[in-house]
Amino acid sequence: MLVYPSSIDMSPRTLRFLTGQLTARRREIGTRWRRLPAARQALLALAHLRCGDTYAQLAAGFGIGIATAFRYIREAVDILATLAPSLAEVMKAIRAKAFVILDGTLLPIDRIAADTPYYSGKHKRHGMNVQVLTDPFGRLLWASPALPGSTHDLTAARQHGIIEALAEAGLKCWADKAYQGTGGTV
Repeated sequence: MLVYPSSIDMSPRTLRFLTGQLTARRREIGTRWRRLPAARQALLALAHLRCGDTYAQLAAGFGIGIATAFRYIREAVDILATLAPSLAEVMKAIRAKAFVILDGTLLPIDRIAADTPYYSGKHKRHGMNVQVLTDPFGRLLWASPALPGSTHDLTAARQHGIIEALAEAGLKCWADKAYQGTGGTV
């Protein structure tokens, strides 16, 4: 495989933040040696998350094995996931907002063996359904765990408890037609 230099449209601050989190994690678990230093691991994970490069492409570019690339990316994603607020924490923080926006999005994935649950008939592609809450200006407040792409947006919102949380908080919520029939403030 040929390798070439590339760039990612992210701030150096983001790279430094993830590097710091990875360094702290390595210190916590007592890691002595790794193939890549924390800064390179952070860059590897951010390249995957931002650009969607495959594990094979990243492994070739960083001079590591595919399994190592998978482990490094998984570790970084797990660290970022622990830093994300829960739905309950977000509901407490957004009570002062005039309204929030709820929408679902399909994150494209490669076709997998059990492809039926991951195929979205609406989008005509394989993917994962993620529900997002934003403030009135479109800034991300919360993103749900991913569900198979064939899951309808309303079903996904109910499974994650978003509808009930919005009703309990008494928040007005704007959403598209996929959420018709929810009742309450949506």
